[in-house]
Amino acid sequence: MTASSPASPASHTSPSATARGAVADASRRVVTVLIARRVAPASVAAFEVAIQGMLAAAEGFAGHLGGQVIRPGDSDTPGESLAADGSTEPLLYHVVFAFDNEAHLAAWQNSAERAHWLAQVLPHTVGQQLLHRVTGLDYWFAAPNSTTRPAPPRWKVATVTWLGIFPTVLLLFLTIAPLMADWYLVPRVMVITVLVVLIMTWVVAPRLTRWLHSWLHAKR
Repeated sequence: MTASSPASPASHTSPSATARGAVADASRRVVTVLIARRVAPASVAAFEVAIQGMLAAAEGFAGHLGGQVIRPGDSDTPGESLAADGSTEPLLYHVVFAFDNEAHLAAWQNSAERAHWLAQVLPHTVGQQLLHRVTGLDYWFAAPNSTTRPAPPRWKVATVTWLGIFPTVLLLFLTIAPLMADWYLVPRVMVITVLVVLIMTWVVAPRLTRWLHSWLHAKR
């Protein structure tokens, strides 16, 4: 009988190594934070000044990818409505922060700059904030005005993603690619893919998901 030889280190991956790999993958994911706040109508101007200051401060932090204020009139959320007694209800604002990974987001969230601007924002808000974190393009596919923000079926997400990527890539190949005809393949692909991601995230995906909202979130 021949004794079986122990498995070589390269033939398997230990659980601890797998866990470390999972943590490393998670730390590299783009993360977007969506914050919903209600603002008293009389405090709108002061709130906007404070929140713009917070967005500007975030730009100076490592890994910052962008920020945006979504005003009541910019979304499907009613901006200002009347309560039963005729009084004006608070306005619902959404604020988006995007960072390239969790570590950079945490550095911003734990910073003195954010604490300073948060102190400027809070006096103009009503009630508690609602916060939701998503990764990649998930933000655009989540149902608006929802704290859980469930995503639509994956086949619908894939369809809408293709509807956005196909014309975007075609446009870039017709306009930008000819200018890089003499470049090496890897730099060309890098530039094209970076542009596709930027255009999809900030231009195409928000519009497509708004136009196709009823179909994306139709009851199954």
